[in-house]
Amino acid sequence: MLERADTYLPSLWDPERDRSTRAARQPVPARGVLLVAGVLLLGRSLPADLTVHLALSAAALRRRGVPAWQIPAFVAYADQIRPVENCDVLIRAEDPLRPAIALR
Repeated sequence: MLERADTYLPSLWDPERDRSTRAARQPVPARGVLLVAGVLLLGRSLPADLTVHLALSAAALRRRGVPAWQIPAFVAYADQIRPVENCDVLIRAEDPLRPAIALR
């Protein structure tokens, strides 16, 4: 079982200034839920009570504007980390209007 964190950082990076935010730690409210969004996060040994993976094929990534030079990283991540097999909730989003959701 995971230990509950007492504090969290509300932000890490300020994209307008292109530097860290130097944000102060904030207390986690009672019954608080922390959502961490980011690509390629599974497999980094980050402790989590629940993980959700949004799965898209290379073709779907291209349709959504992901640069071609980034596609190999997503393919390698899928092959090596296997997030489809290791997540708690899988969302297949080839068609954003009709996502398929699988709970494990």
